[in-house]
Amino acid sequence: MTDLAGKHAFITGGGSGIGLATARALAARGAKLTLAARNLERLEKAATALGALAVACDVREEAAVSSACAAARTKNGPIDILVNNAGVALSAPFKGTELTFWRQVLDTNLTGAFLCTRAALPDMLAARWGRVVNVASVCALKGYAYLSAYCASKHGLLGFTRALAHETAARGVTVNAVCPGYVETDVITEATRNIAQKTHLSEAEARASLVQFNPTGRLITPEEVASSIDWICSAGAASVNGAALPMTGGEI
Repeated sequence: MTDLAGKHAFITGGGSGIGLATARALAARGAKLTLAARNLERLEKAATALGALAVACDVREEAAVSSACAAARTKNGPIDILVNNAGVALSAPFKGTELTFWRQVLDTNLTGAFLCTRAALPDMLAARWGRVVNVASVCALKGYAYLSAYCASKHGLLGFTRALAHETAARGVTVNAVCPGYVETDVITEATRNIAQKTHLSEAEARASLVQFNPTGRLITPEEVASSIDWICSAGAASVNGAALPMTGGEI
């Protein structure tokens, strides 16, 4: 299928996990790709395999985002699809949540999406076609203990999604969010280690404590999330706008 031939997709956090799976899915449909992330070594390996452009970018930095988008346009033309996937998932009891911790999470997960969208959206509005897909979380739909900063960032991202969708709808640009539960990525591996270090649980038991939230009894795969993003970018999803798509196995 090549229905996205000629379309330029800019994916943050594109070197691994959901971002890389999404890049593969969109490439299979003919899209030109720009992959952005802070870990340039891993990013370049992924980009080379897909024939994509790799750009180093810290989404928290306005100048870095502007530079990355400029490089992307030089190589691949105007941006048609933006996947805001870059994020951090840090946990702490609220009483131990320092301002620097709070800012790190909010600046990456929420302000980063704002900066990238602000940089890419003019291309879509000019073309009167575009897709902005924000990778939110089940934490955009409910709260969890020890995740006050993360939940705040993802609730904010969903509010941003819904508000912007109203502004862009009449000009052919949809803005949506996918809201997966726990996904089998490096983030989960790190989370299970952190849980094990802070509790008496083994890593296997820590992993099971995360799996239990999903009624299907397993973690979600990056490819499943990528399939949903892939669909949102299709012609068949043109009327899907301002949506929050739960991918939780029935938790939500």
